[in-house]
Amino acid sequence: MSDLAHPAALTELVSVRDFIRYAVSRFNGAGLFFGHGSDNAWDEAVYLTLHTLNLPLDRLEPFLDARLLPHERERLLDVFRRRCEDRLPAAYLTNEAWLGEHRFYVDDRVIVPRSFIAELLEEQLTPWIDDPWAVESALDLCTGSGCLAILTALAFPNAEVDAVDLSQDALSVAERNVADYQLQDRVSLVHSDAFTALAGKRYNLIISNPPYVNAESVAALPPEYLHEPELALGSGEDGLDFTRIILAEAKKHLTEDGVLVVEIGHNRDELEAAYPTLPFTWLDTQAGDEYVFMLRAEDLPD
Repeated sequence: MSDLAHPAALTELVSVRDFIRYAVSRFNGAGLFFGHGSDNAWDEAVYLTLHTLNLPLDRLEPFLDARLLPHERERLLDVFRRRCEDRLPAAYLTNEAWLGEHRFYVDDRVIVPRSFIAELLEEQLTPWIDDPWAVESALDLCTGSGCLAILTALAFPNAEVDAVDLSQDALSVAERNVADYQLQDRVSLVHSDAFTALAGKRYNLIISNPPYVNAESVAALPPEYLHEPELALGSGEDGLDFTRIILAEAKKHLTEDGVLVVEIGHNRDELEAAYPTLPFTWLDTQAGDEYVFMLRAEDLPD
């Protein structure tokens, strides 16, 4: 029985505190998977509650004992129901995702943004890029919602950024986000299968968070991930099909001193075994040093 079909939920739950407690119970009981912005039922319950009530996301305490109006209760119960029964990621319920302090519009046309590269861009890829102001051209390959292209433009103020994706739907979402950040004059959206539409173009920096889930892991994905575009997740049997394209093509699209930064998930061992002669530099992130590699143009195969 759904929340709205249970009259006790509408009559007995009256405060923000009540609804958060109820959501935690429902989420745990439903066995939800958390991996799209939060990693536990409490954080997700708080986020969905505050967002649905149009309250500040960073201020829970003043509102915990506030009593809710009937229409607010109905809205919250409907959000909880959709999260539990439809297994929709929270980001698709709220149409927003956060990378650090930056908010982006998302819907089911794009993967929910989550990238360790965003964390590295906050530091302007120091020390791998000596002078952020010297980066005049950058490429975000597999841009999805456009979030990394936008963060790249913010990190490197002189850079013109190409944001490339094979999905026209994804580029429509990216267009909205680029407009939200008023970066239309510096971020160009390009419909392309990898590098095919970029003939003759060279960049000081190429970043990519490509599909990298291997076939075994795709088959075992929780229901929440199955709402995301399949094109943005799987990449062949070992998860490295698209990364191989990047490594084969990147050098001809980098300047002589250009830098390539790519996220590959849990595939470090497989990648190093496949390319034993490439001098990968693994960049430190909060989750460890196994997920993002850096190569300089001079290190890449011709």
